Amino acid sequence: MPTLCKPSVSVPEHVITMEETLEFAARVHAGKPQLPLVLRLIQNTGVRKRHIVQPIEQTLRHPGFEERNRVYERESKKRCPAVVEEALANAGLLAHDIDVIVYVSCTGFLMPSLTAWLINNLGFRFDTRQIPIAQLGCAAGGAAINRAHDFCTAYPDSNVLIVSCELCSLCYQPEDDGVGSLLSDGLFGDAVAAAVVRGRGGTGIALERNASYLIPNTEEWISYAVRATGFHFQLDRRVPGTMEPLAPVLRDLATDHGWDVRALDFYIIHAGGPRILDDLSKFLDVDREMFRYSWATLTEYGNIASAVVLDALRRLFDDGVIMPGATGIVAGFGPGITAEMAVGSWTAEVPAGRDLAQTAGERVA
Repeated sequence: MPTLCKPSVSVPEHVITMEETLEFAARVHAGKPQLPLVLRLIQNTGVRKRHIVQPIEQTLRHPGFEERNRVYERESKKRCPAVVEEALANAGLLAHDIDVIVYVSCTGFLMPSLTAWLINNLGFRFDTRQIPIAQLGCAAGGAAINRAHDFCTAYPDSNVLIVSCELCSLCYQPEDDGVGSLLSDGLFGDAVAAAVVRGRGGTGIALERNASYLIPNTEEWISYAVRATGFHFQLDRRVPGTMEPLAPVLRDLATDHGWDVRALDFYIIHAGGPRILDDLSKFLDVDREMFRYSWATLTEYGNIASAVVLDALRRLFDDGVIMPGATGIVAGFGPGITAEMAVGSWTAEVPAGRDLAQTAGERVA
């Protein structure tokens, strides 16, 4: 059964706090009638700080779409290799063991995809398959896990590398004064993450079932307007209410697998904002504390788009409290409105030369 191994996550060195965000928003957008509402909404996100690839003064300037995309290319090539190498080490694999690279990002554009650069520069085989995903936004982290699961199910001896590079600060548009745009300026952060799904072996989440769901007629609720100045984020005010129709979909996924969604051991949920997490907790009838890894990502890094689920997963691994057989769900949400979901159980690879009875005895001891 395919196993999702421990992710590696890196955030940039430049930090902007909640207080600084409010100060910059009040100064840059002074006099706008919607500013008081936006400042209250930003305060309510619970995001204490975010990490960005450039100093804030540079981020607030717009040098043009062409220059921003050059920054995206430079920074992605600078920051991805170390994260990839750590993810491979976490999975106990080398670059030549990887059969597929799934690269997800919605904050810059390269053609060929960064997958080609990774193959040429990090020692991957030249027959490595490439799967770039660019237009699923925040849902792409869950989609990448699901496509890796699908591939390893079809080809059980394969291994898939997932790489997420989200430099959301490069999409800041100083001339956009809509409530959704201004709110996003105080919510999104930058991060690079990677993880390996092994077809055989490994320690982590044994992926057992996955599903996708599109809420009908919501395709304009989360979108980009692509203009001369780049990507302009558009957010409909109805988006926070989407957990009510999505909760039954997650419940059905668990039920179809013979599990009760209210009684799982871990929940890795896309932290799009506090309303998303609070509502899903309510509609699934799950204690808010069970979403603690997602809350931690939101608080410390903000919404890091497709990298959210990988960072929340990393926190689950680091916590070290999950025992073999523990059940859980992973869910990412994004444009469409799209949900990408998976259920699985914790599995721990037994080192060579030791049997299951010995391992179980050590846990008891």
